Amino acid sequence: MHDASGRLLGTGFLNTRSVITVRLLTTADRDLDEPFFRERLERALALRRDVVADTTAFRLVFGEGDRLPGLIVDRYGDTLVLQTLTAGMDRRKELLVRLLLDLTGARRVYARNDPAVRRLEGLARETGWLAGGGPAEAAIEEAGAAFLVDVAAGQKTGFFLDQRENRVYAAGLLRGDVLDVFAYTGAWAVHAARCGALVKAVEISEQAAAMIVRHAGLNGVGDRCRVVAANAFDELRRLDRRRERFDAVVLDPPAFVKTRAALERGLAGYKEINLRALRLLRPGGWLISCSCSYHVSEAALEATVGEAARDAGRWVRLVERRSQARDHPVALGVPETRYLKCLIAEVE
Repeated sequence: MHDASGRLLGTGFLNTRSVITVRLLTTADRDLDEPFFRERLERALALRRDVVADTTAFRLVFGEGDRLPGLIVDRYGDTLVLQTLTAGMDRRKELLVRLLLDLTGARRVYARNDPAVRRLEGLARETGWLAGGGPAEAAIEEAGAAFLVDVAAGQKTGFFLDQRENRVYAAGLLRGDVLDVFAYTGAWAVHAARCGALVKAVEISEQAAAMIVRHAGLNGVGDRCRVVAANAFDELRRLDRRRERFDAVVLDPPAFVKTRAALERGLAGYKEINLRALRLLRPGGWLISCSCSYHVSEAALEATVGEAARDAGRWVRLVERRSQARDHPVALGVPETRYLKCLIAEVE
């Protein structure tokens, strides 16, 4: 690709059907061939060897963060989950699978090409085994805890890898009675329970709620985890009416703001859950409030929690700002690659 004066800008994928017409992969004049992708994948693996520890599940390739726009690869033990979200990457799917198997030693590769964004590239949604096969469940370990991941039907690619470092770190703070809201399959809950907390986990999906029970038993904390299959907003209101109180509340909701146009309504949702959580906390309790909505900035999330604190009549001091795990590196020229915010605050 060249500019109007003929100066080389780089080499990338062209898709005139997409809103993003060009995906630049390199500023050099290079063939996007097997040696090129092998080199990029080797660099991605080298970074994970440096920054990932004490887990068998992590993000191996993070799109623009690894200079491979449109490619997501997550590792769950000996299983890789692949997403090719652009036409250029999708056409190189077989090459990518072959290289990944060679470089990682993994035995299986599953395609989770079901995100709606593929439609913008003119691609159909598709899932299934690209290499290997067998049960869709993969066993993983995370900081001493054991989990099972459904790579075929689980949310995202089966597990929320981006919160790994946050939940492991926070587990040491979450003592006493802990409320885990939007619990999914219970990763926050299990880590907290393994550190001695008594956890109530709230999850609307009955299938995911059943998996929390299974994970609690798998980790020997079934007696310290109570699971409620309910709408989080409804359950927060119910707990408030019953005047139940907790020593910590974890809010890790799905993205309330998927487009800029949805910002105002989404922020109202974040305020509602934070307000309810603050009302449920005992003095000196911990609030962990997260947002994975890119359009909600860290400043906006902090302001929303502050507004909720004023309405709840609580004094909140922010102890730490955290983000996504280090296997989700941020490309400084691509602000969308930093999307996860995690606020850890003490509440009086």
